[in-house]
Amino acid sequence: MGDSGSVSSSSFDSVSVATADQAQNIVQGRMSGDGGQALPDESSRSWRDIFWCFVFMIHLISVGFMLVVLGLNRFKKSNRLQIDKYTNTIMENRDGLTEDYWPLYGLAGGVGSLLGWTWLFLLGSFANHVMKISVHILTTYLAVISVLCFWGQLFFWGVAFSIVAGLQFLYVISVIDRLPFTLLVLQKAVKMVSGLPEVIRVAYAFMIVMLLCMGIWSFGVSGIVASSMGDGGRWWLLVVFSISLFWAGAVFCNTLHVIVSGMVFLVLIHGGRESSSMPSKSLMKASRYAVTTSFGSICYGSLFTAAIRTLRWEIRGIRSKIGKNECLLCCVDFLFHLVETLVRFFNKYAYVQIAVYGKSFNRSARDAWELFQSTGVETLVAYDCSGAVLLMSTVMGGLTAGTCSGIWTWIKWKDKVSMVACTATLMGMVLVGLAIVVVESAVTSIYICYAENPLLIQKWDAEFFNQISEMLHQRLQHRSARAREVLSDYRFDSRREDLVQA
Repeated sequence: MGDSGSVSSSSFDSVSVATADQAQNIVQGRMSGDGGQALPDESSRSWRDIFWCFVFMIHLISVGFMLVVLGLNRFKKSNRLQIDKYTNTIMENRDGLTEDYWPLYGLAGGVGSLLGWTWLFLLGSFANHVMKISVHILTTYLAVISVLCFWGQLFFWGVAFSIVAGLQFLYVISVIDRLPFTLLVLQKAVKMVSGLPEVIRVAYAFMIVMLLCMGIWSFGVSGIVASSMGDGGRWWLLVVFSISLFWAGAVFCNTLHVIVSGMVFLVLIHGGRESSSMPSKSLMKASRYAVTTSFGSICYGSLFTAAIRTLRWEIRGIRSKIGKNECLLCCVDFLFHLVETLVRFFNKYAYVQIAVYGKSFNRSARDAWELFQSTGVETLVAYDCSGAVLLMSTVMGGLTAGTCSGIWTWIKWKDKVSMVACTATLMGMVLVGLAIVVVESAVTSIYICYAENPLLIQKWDAEFFNQISEMLHQRLQHRSARAREVLSDYRFDSRREDLVQA
């Protein structure tokens, strides 16, 4: 028994010690090439995940029709379409009209659009300061909202915001040492995107289209809030239509993600947007691919990636601060490996592969993750918190929009504050997220390019290349050190068992 344990531990030792050197050699081997990438031609692109494209379009048409009907039923006349007779079991006979609540959502849309457009306008100068402020002020803002909810006797929401504020505080504390590197990566991503004014204009256009779609969505939701149904029935409908808006918003964001990623990847490959080798009409081609052949893959990935990413961030933050509590560490490790398996098939780096190579979503996600693991760049991706920081900025923008609408609702109808504020917050998050996703797209493209050919990053920014390479070396050394620590603990336990048996 002791011999078998020794053999297995020695093999584990050789693998763990070699991890850093092997991955580093792979990265250096990729640098030995000429820096070019073999991109597929247009004829090789085919339609991917068509089923999900049809599902999304049918969902969009169905939900849009229902929202128009629900909004018209209370527009300028109570029960215009005689829908109330189908809800006799949950009637409360409350009078209200769609136009009473529609301006409240108009305010949320206006605030969200203003914040998003301001973010894009200040992208090259104050974006990093905005992200820093969002990280440090979000916990305080959540706590203030919690106090306001308790003051307004909304005890459920007061407790909910208190819990979220506590989790946010714990997460920031757990990753505080990672923020300098995260802000460095975000700074370089902002530098890249600010040099591509055409993609900023595309982001403006996407926000305008999303705002028009939200006009229809808020029209129907206003009809639901004004309906004669009880709170239970209205909340169920609001949850259903909020999930629909979340999916639609994610599709819009990820379509923009694919467009921006394609442009950033081309700029890095060809050494700049002014390079003579840069393809003509590259933005038009990237946009066409995103809304045609790759649209099904975008719709499919948008269903799952956001939830899995958020869960992964939280578990990583908790896992890093558990310490020596073996029971708790075992439970968290189980969840961690479960989520890591899901990340293999659902991750945001898939959108770069979709943009550049036109693959299906699952294949793109798998190829991206295998690329990261084979080169060791996965350690950088795990250490980087740029996605979480950008999410904090998005949440901060959404809460600002929801707070503005919630205060106005409190002045007019105190019993409708929760419904209006929650849905208005979601509207604000989607609009602000459309502005912020351009930076996230640049981050994902930078990591994919660095994993495929580090020379591309070196040509673009030699100083950043040295910084990211040094961090990669440190993280690989850290991983090897942890492996050695686990190995030493394993050997100690094996020897103790042998002595007990002897």
